[in-house]
Amino acid sequence: MPPLSLYIHIPWCIKKCPYCDFNSHAVKADTPETAYIDALLSDLAQDLQLYGISRPVGSIFIGGGTPSLFSPESFHRLLAGISQQVALADNLEITLEANPGTFEINKFAEFRSLGINRLSIGIQSFNDTLLQKLGRVHSGKEAMRAAECAHQAGFDNFNLDLMFGLPDAGTDSSKADIETAISLNPTHISFYQLTLEPNTYFHKFPPRLPDDDVIFSTQQVCQALLADHGYRQYEISAYSRPGFQCRHNLNYWQFGDYLGIGAGAHGKLSLVLPDRIVRTFKPKSPEQYLRDTHKDGGADPIARADLPLEFIMNHLRLKQGFSAAGYEATTGLTIDTLEPALSASLKQHLLTSRDGHYYCSEKGWNFLDSVLEKFCSLPQ
Repeated sequence: MPPLSLYIHIPWCIKKCPYCDFNSHAVKADTPETAYIDALLSDLAQDLQLYGISRPVGSIFIGGGTPSLFSPESFHRLLAGISQQVALADNLEITLEANPGTFEINKFAEFRSLGINRLSIGIQSFNDTLLQKLGRVHSGKEAMRAAECAHQAGFDNFNLDLMFGLPDAGTDSSKADIETAISLNPTHISFYQLTLEPNTYFHKFPPRLPDDDVIFSTQQVCQALLADHGYRQYEISAYSRPGFQCRHNLNYWQFGDYLGIGAGAHGKLSLVLPDRIVRTFKPKSPEQYLRDTHKDGGADPIARADLPLEFIMNHLRLKQGFSAAGYEATTGLTIDTLEPALSASLKQHLLTSRDGHYYCSEKGWNFLDSVLEKFCSLPQ
């Protein structure tokens, strides 16, 4: 069976950002930490029993929201409870999403002592004017301080999140952000374009964004800068130093399995290949999630006919592509179920092949949507 990860969603933030379409909710009073940790552990136990999961977990990702709002004591109880329920890999990667701010930074050393060995810090920009336009509650100086404190707390592996294509911003501001991030010596940088997602404030009231030519130029300039400083692009928006790719996200993009617990969390589990691969989901409302004794929001099976596209849409986000053996192992299907789209993509030099391994050419990487369209109409 595919490798197994665990995703944990903590939905509270200090403030809801106008571009955010994640299941997050501004804190209106004290967060119910004790009750929520109880609910998470109960949720995990029910999933393990319901789906008969006995494989070890290779990575844990605690996302949100802003999980670092919770106390170290809560995370100690959570991680201890998880270890009592499921086997954990010896080289377990545990990532915690955090936002800059003095209150949270002071907890970094305590998080590290619990075995949390990777931080993902939501910077977005170091430019105070742009941060205000994005509705962020931290300053550029606080963002820099967060990275410095991560080093001081003993985190030798952490990510900085940055965005480009911001309101009224150009290439120079993004280049300055990348230069500042590099100077802080993270092992990983996420660099992604601001998009106006449905059901967000920015979608309802769109800000003025740079034109497409400026956005494309910004991306190229910053990608070159990252490469020059040893940050290798391994996914559409992910760049890392050698050996520091995010293992949790890699498993996700390689069509691995993951349990999802917490309000609004999603999971993907291979129960019987290829006829019983399911996507799970939990109630989105934190109040409903805490109120329900059974956290199972439901599970939708992935139809056999949809597996090729599901696999391709994930794997082709990665520079390394996929292998025929990997496709067959994670879907239970033979490689010829990708035809005729696979052969057409090779013929048009959108994909290249070597020793049973397929990956995007430079042309295919730049026109990935065109590649994926070919796999949308595979024979049923």
